[in-house]
Amino acid sequence: MSKKYPKLEQVTPPLFKAPKSAVPLAERVRPKRLNEFIGQGHLLGRDGVISRMIQVGTIPAMILWGPPGTGKTTLARLFAGTLKADFIQINAISSGVKELREIVDRAQRSLEIGIKTILFIDEIHRFNKAQQAALLKSVEEGTIILIGATTENPSFEVISPLLSRCQVYVLNPLTKDELETILKRALEADEIMRGVSLAEDAREELIRLSGGDARVMLNALEVSFNLSKSETPVKIDKNRVREAYQTQHYKYDQSGEEHYNTISAFIKSVRGSDPDAAIYYLARMLEAGEDPKFIARRLVILASEDIGNAEPYALTLATSCFTAVHYVGMPEATLILAQTTAYLSSCPKSNSSTIAISKAMSDVEARPYVQIPIHLRNAPTKLMKDLGYGRDYKYSHDYQDHFVEQGYLPDELKGRIYYEPTEIGKEANLKKYLEKVWKKRRKEEE
Repeated sequence: MSKKYPKLEQVTPPLFKAPKSAVPLAERVRPKRLNEFIGQGHLLGRDGVISRMIQVGTIPAMILWGPPGTGKTTLARLFAGTLKADFIQINAISSGVKELREIVDRAQRSLEIGIKTILFIDEIHRFNKAQQAALLKSVEEGTIILIGATTENPSFEVISPLLSRCQVYVLNPLTKDELETILKRALEADEIMRGVSLAEDAREELIRLSGGDARVMLNALEVSFNLSKSETPVKIDKNRVREAYQTQHYKYDQSGEEHYNTISAFIKSVRGSDPDAAIYYLARMLEAGEDPKFIARRLVILASEDIGNAEPYALTLATSCFTAVHYVGMPEATLILAQTTAYLSSCPKSNSSTIAISKAMSDVEARPYVQIPIHLRNAPTKLMKDLGYGRDYKYSHDYQDHFVEQGYLPDELKGRIYYEPTEIGKEANLKKYLEKVWKKRRKEEE
């Protein structure tokens, strides 16, 4: 009795040929062969790992991670053509477990007659855990060759069992030279675009405003053409390109990889005393719509962690910045954040307090039951006084210069020095004072 397979519905697009003018330019000029692909030389160059795999005729399950418009979909299609494999493309937003099972059944039938199946899942990070888990068995057994595309860090968005079965390849943003090559090819190879006059400043604007996304650039070129095609011959200038773009495209997501990359660059620039870089990353975050209070909170933390007592006022300013940002809101909060960022970037830096608490926490963890010296203990009752609590404690203000030398650390930790002031900024004065009053103790420790 022959096995009955479920009917496949809407797995592959309907087979019809749209008029050429109805097909977007980005699709019309999509590379048909691997040697036409532009970019990602670290993967597809002569010594690239994917190039070597194609030479031996095998492609592993993989996750292609990179910004939009860098060639993830194109690469998957080219792999299928090179391997002469059945190619099925779905989008994680509109697909479910039922469709996946139908695809796996189809792939199994194809494999029985010697045809491999590449399943390309666009935006695979949008699959929930159950949907991702449904792929495990077929990927493990080789029923399908999974190629997932994502703009998000797969470490956060793809379940560990599936991630362990896939190779992760990072696609880089396209360079200016690569975008120029793609643009030149589109103008020369596409029948509709051939003969269009593109001014040099318009060419530069198309590339500059694309944000490294080839699809965005080609779409803007096509819109510019449509806005100008009443002219004969068609001429596209810089203003027409700007009209087509309307807004710049920022690679920023408020919960994903670019969010963390940008705030990391911002904090490191402030810590590194580079106000220019810090202001740039601040502008980039604000322009992309980042929550200004999130930025202000990070500045409060940095003021203590990285500036500390080299400039104690930094913490006061950062705290005031957060309050002012909360009161004022955008867009005026931009000015407050810029002022605070510029000041904190220009301050002397010290992480001595950060190091001190870290060292102290380590000792607390290693010796959780160390007793507090009896002369430092509180004695609110007669019993405690009789037991010696607080006895022999010396009240600092009763002595010259409001200081008297006595032990404060537990005996087991005697001699520990956690806080080592730097000689930078106002902390230099703290260092000088401590070395003066504790001179005897520090000599004994040496």
